[in-house]
Amino acid sequence: MANYIGITKEQGHAARGKTGVLLVNLGTPDEPTTPALRRYLAEFLSDPRVIEVPRLIWKAILHGIILRTRPAKSAEAYREVWTEAGSPLMDISVRQKAKLQTLLSDSGSEVSVHLAMRYGNPSVASVMQDMQRQGIDKIVVLPLYPQYAAPTTGSVFDAIALELMKWRYVPSLHFIHTYHDTCEYIDALAASIQRDFDANGKPQKLVLSYHGMPEDYLKKGDPYYCFCMKTSRLVAQKLGLADDDHMTTFQSRFGKAVWLQPYTDETMKSLPAKGVKDVAVVCPAFSADCLETLEEIAGENREYFEESGGETFRYIPCLNDDDQHISMMASLIKAYL
Repeated sequence: MANYIGITKEQGHAARGKTGVLLVNLGTPDEPTTPALRRYLAEFLSDPRVIEVPRLIWKAILHGIILRTRPAKSAEAYREVWTEAGSPLMDISVRQKAKLQTLLSDSGSEVSVHLAMRYGNPSVASVMQDMQRQGIDKIVVLPLYPQYAAPTTGSVFDAIALELMKWRYVPSLHFIHTYHDTCEYIDALAASIQRDFDANGKPQKLVLSYHGMPEDYLKKGDPYYCFCMKTSRLVAQKLGLADDDHMTTFQSRFGKAVWLQPYTDETMKSLPAKGVKDVAVVCPAFSADCLETLEEIAGENREYFEESGGETFRYIPCLNDDDQHISMMASLIKAYL
């Protein structure tokens, strides 16, 4: 066999044969400032998976209106949740990555864990290029969205495919597209809720608030709504809750389109008038606390509930880097190792 001069050890096939895990979450701005939010929102809201509006029309709206007004307001909201460690989502995601690496290594798996953000930094493309340079040719991708949705999980696949189109040697790829009804996820979620009940008592109503999406996406075939409802049903069964003890709502809508209902904010405003004065809220669609859980739910929706006559509102944190959550991730990944 010819010995080609100029081929480095790193370029040789013998340097490959490594396995990597790629965790992907939504993303976060680099800092809570208007310019940083403008960059972040421009990338996020330009994704055709997120906004299904004809491109020319949406581009005019996005750059002519939204990116002129929304960044300043969003920056103010981010400043309310920003910590010394930076963005809560990034801080938690880094801890998740580290704990998962330790757990997999301790169990004997020779695998490296990597973290990327669909929007912002570190980008999917840059992290995958790092993995390529390290000789990784088997990749297990875990988008950190429990319930599949085209604007989230589907968009992660798009970003990965776009990067792989540039590679001459395409790696073995395993893409975990949903885990909304796995026993490990349901057990971890139910356990976190039960710990809150044990510490604070069972509320009149447990509200499971998921990120919303336009109702039209469901009509076009997106399974997200059905997956959310199944998660709620399985968690309620695990906790032994009656139908009147819990409800499912959807948050974070914007624009004039009809989104999945019931809306979380309108629910918080209406519950006290129905005699429900004590609620606990959990956000099963989020694997890590972020702006949508800390500012929108624990902040804004708490105020809606209390201003409408509610007496006790408590937010149950996301699973974050809880040991049972990390074990769940490892269980999902090991099936592909």
